[in-house]
Amino acid sequence: MALLEVKGLTKTFGGLTAINSVDFSMEEHQIVSVIGPNGAGKTTFFNMISGYYPVDSGTITFDGHSLTKLTPEKVAAYRIARTFQNIRLFQNMLVAENILVGFYMNLKAGIGDIILRLPRMRAEERAAYDKVMELLSYVGLAGKEGELAKNLSYGQQRRLEIARALAIAPKLLMLDEPAAGLNPRETEEMKQFILRLRDDMNTTILLIEHDMKLVMGLSDRITVLNYGEKIAEGTPEEIRGNEQVVRAYLGVEEADDEEDGGDAAAGEVLA
Repeated sequence: MALLEVKGLTKTFGGLTAINSVDFSMEEHQIVSVIGPNGAGKTTFFNMISGYYPVDSGTITFDGHSLTKLTPEKVAAYRIARTFQNIRLFQNMLVAENILVGFYMNLKAGIGDIILRLPRMRAEERAAYDKVMELLSYVGLAGKEGELAKNLSYGQQRRLEIARALAIAPKLLMLDEPAAGLNPRETEEMKQFILRLRDDMNTTILLIEHDMKLVMGLSDRITVLNYGEKIAEGTPEEIRGNEQVVRAYLGVEEADDEEDGGDAAAGEVLA
């Protein structure tokens, strides 16, 4: 059984159909990428799975549970965590505090424990802070816990956002353009980091990414959207040689100019 299964997913905004009857599935421990030109509907697709946009029609099933009508916090309760294309940190809070926010679902102390600072509450705080230190070390931010989030470099902020997502021990981690704004060295480090996340954390990863070299080097499978519709899916090798995908990225006229070297054109665009 697929870990995540989407059937007939549709979302419209006024007269614009952003996602049109998309079917999608992925298995545990896979890294699956969703790609497509700007405006293809990738982030809308993410927002529907994670509960940020209500579903107009279709179904979303995760690990046997329906997510179709759930709010973001209820989706997260099934251990689905995500990051965002535009980094969403509490910039004026400490690095450690940003990750502690991610532990809210794991805390069992009640309002009375909190008000009276009972031993149960103090024990949970200590355990959460110890886990924060572990996560900071894991993502390469050891020693940064006392800094303001806004004082981190852009690449470090990306890692901090991922560390916060890891606080719920996600079964599915959704990464929205994790390499956006990174230089080539940082992008290669992010690639290795994502592979390590999959293997060390025993998690499944779904990502949106525009860096095709990163996508091809990471993904077990790739789904391609264009104008809200799924136009292709398969292994990196299958997607690299798909003429419809090349047309979506190049435009029809440019793709026609390359028709004598279809696979070569695909290789250049999707390398």
